[in-house]
Amino acid sequence: MTTPRQPYRQNPLLRISYTLIAPLYDLIIDAPMRAARKSSLAALSASSGQYVLVSGAGTGLDLPHLPSRHHYTALDFNADMLARARPRGAHLDADFILGDSMALPFDDAQFDVVVLHLILAVVPEPQRVLREAARVLKPGGKILLFDKFLRPGQRAPVRRLLNGLSRRVVTRMDVVFEEVLSDVPMLAVESDVPMLGGGWFRKIVLNKIE
Repeated sequence: MTTPRQPYRQNPLLRISYTLIAPLYDLIIDAPMRAARKSSLAALSASSGQYVLVSGAGTGLDLPHLPSRHHYTALDFNADMLARARPRGAHLDADFILGDSMALPFDDAQFDVVVLHLILAVVPEPQRVLREAARVLKPGGKILLFDKFLRPGQRAPVRRLLNGLSRRVVTRMDVVFEEVLSDVPMLAVESDVPMLGGGWFRKIVLNKIE
């Protein structure tokens, strides 16, 4: 296991804000996103014994919807959120790791599946998260992605205006998925389905080319 630097520490305000909102996060996020999370996680293999990384696990809202037949690693950069996630994963064979989705503390090709739910549009450098997810994914593995993205060429002036503040304390509103994906050529889109907010939120499955 490697010990990489932690790029998220370059944005201390983001770390502090997520510590403060950890107690409220579930009240805001859980109910509106629950069905979409379950729909995305339904793409997990029906066979048993896969190694699944939940990168940016937050307070563990994905964990109750995960089948117990796989081994899970839940990683988040915020200790307060990770502490809230642990009880939600009590039914799972799971490890909980304090770490950075932009610099994962794992060797190459360790996981069969990587789950990226509501993380690409949070971090300062989403392309690094996707590159790291691809790096630790086995050839032929899948990335299950659920998040909010602008479409190429979409103006979205209000979202872009709010982004200057929101990106520092909660989330980004200006991430164009196609631009992020172009930086990770070993990944290919298997499916891309609009989910919420008139297609602002999307459910995407990516495959790592063998």
